[in-house]
Amino acid sequence: MDSNMKKQLEIKACKVRMGIIEGVYNAKSGHPGGSLSIADLLTYLYFAKMNVNPDMPDDPKRDRFVLSKGHTAPGLYSVLAEKGFFDKSELKSLRHIGALLQGHPCIHIPGVDMSSGSLGQGISVANGMALSGKITNDSYKVYTVLGDGEIQEGQVWEAAMFAAHYKLDNLVAIVDNNGLQIDGKIDDVMSPYPIVDKFKAFGWHVIEMNAHDFDDIERAFNEAEKISGQPVPIIQKSVKGKGVSFMENNAGWHGKAPNDDEYAKAMAELNEQLKELEG
Repeated sequence: MDSNMKKQLEIKACKVRMGIIEGVYNAKSGHPGGSLSIADLLTYLYFAKMNVNPDMPDDPKRDRFVLSKGHTAPGLYSVLAEKGFFDKSELKSLRHIGALLQGHPCIHIPGVDMSSGSLGQGISVANGMALSGKITNDSYKVYTVLGDGEIQEGQVWEAAMFAAHYKLDNLVAIVDNNGLQIDGKIDDVMSPYPIVDKFKAFGWHVIEMNAHDFDDIERAFNEAEKISGQPVPIIQKSVKGKGVSFMENNAGWHGKAPNDDEYAKAMAELNEQLKELEG
């Protein structure tokens, strides 16, 4: 990846993380850990990969995105705001009654293609979008993000069977493998491992990547573009809470908002990172 492009993406991702913390803090509830772990991925998709335009959010030719792990809506909302789908000030009213941004993605929000949050359902809807594109010979791609705890849901594997059967090579499913869910380590709660082997057994072309290295993210998506006749899952190894030191690899931050002191500390860390990147 071009070094200037990489630097710009790193700056955007840091701002996305700041928006996540801003939203969850003002909501006094929400899910920062898994939102932070997908911040780099979402930044790459919306600023380097997907064909989306804030001025034409319903463009039939646009690429589609479904956040199957819908509880990490703060991450999606922050990147949509950064992209210009709505004003960043909306992040401060996250989860407030009557506000634009509710606790899970809602289809009335500019840039949101699917209301999601009931785990396992998002990838099934993404399948439908991809199959529709095949039937109508449209060129758009469909991207969906699942949690590694989410793939404990049986519906995910029904969807995996469906996608392989219909050869949905216009579908890319990213599994955010941060290793933690609300009750602790995923391999203690209900191990989904080996994730790679399972998707291969269902007929998918599996790619692995480092979730926090834009060079590796680009490599993975470039490989995905070349695959024909198979759906692609990208298994990204990530750090829950990435970017905020006291949230990293801590399952307690799966679904908890920072208090005043924690908010100040998190924003100070992210502001320092931003200064270094912009310097």
